[in-house]
Amino acid sequence: MTQVRVFFDLVKFEHTIFALPFAYLGMILAAGGWPAWTKFIWITVAMVAARTLAMSANRLADRELDARNPRTASRPLPRGQISSWAVVAYIVASLIVLIVAAWQLNPLCLLLLGGALVFLLGYHYTKRFTWLSHWVLGFTDGLAAPGAWIAVRGSIFTFADLPAWLLLAAVTFWIGGFDLIYACQDVQVDRREGLRSIPADFSVATALTLARICHALTVALLASVGLTMSLGWPYWAGLAAVAAMLVYEHSLVSPDDLSRLNLAFFNMNGYISITVFAATLAALWMR
Repeated sequence: MTQVRVFFDLVKFEHTIFALPFAYLGMILAAGGWPAWTKFIWITVAMVAARTLAMSANRLADRELDARNPRTASRPLPRGQISSWAVVAYIVASLIVLIVAAWQLNPLCLLLLGGALVFLLGYHYTKRFTWLSHWVLGFTDGLAAPGAWIAVRGSIFTFADLPAWLLLAAVTFWIGGFDLIYACQDVQVDRREGLRSIPADFSVATALTLARICHALTVALLASVGLTMSLGWPYWAGLAAVAAMLVYEHSLVSPDDLSRLNLAFFNMNGYISITVFAATLAALWMR
């Protein structure tokens, strides 16, 4: 049980709630409601495997950086609670499960998996050379929504697939905005280590301003999804609640006070993703 707890701490398993509802959002929009249970199960397996793969690879790639950062020095790898070889084993196992899940879903999921793996395994290296890393992370998380859409419809390149692309953009800006806020904690460490981020390269104030712009775009893109799919009032009520939560989140942080940053990042992320999913599902059921 100790090793299980260490594994969950390593990959921050509880944070799966951030992206999983958006994968399910792509799933139910593609299906026009709830899909076959086999689709739901394999989408869930693929999502959990993809996130475990990405987080394990991130922790392995950043283990030395994490050890030199007071905020992350207590993570399992820097503390020696788990070996690098064990993390490699998690990566390999997650990759195998992800390939099997994609194969079970449909040929297009399997065909496009290679492109997704480039981001799942490579996003954490981007902060070493570009401050665009915030949006690369957002895009990587955002792939969950079109991935689930493809799993249901088996297509992504037609005009009818536009909602999947809008969801991808919405999540890219949503997570990118949150990462801009989160990165404000590590300004001095990033500058010392030569890592690139908006707060380190420019300023905390610039990062928070860009985060607000990103989240305004998120709301606009989610509104576009609602219009494109002709969703009813439950969706719009949910979107209004999401907009209010984003405004509240930004009220929790300022360039001079980041003390409530963890509340802004962890609690609001979970509430927002669940709200969007629940509102969309209600709108589809009421058609």
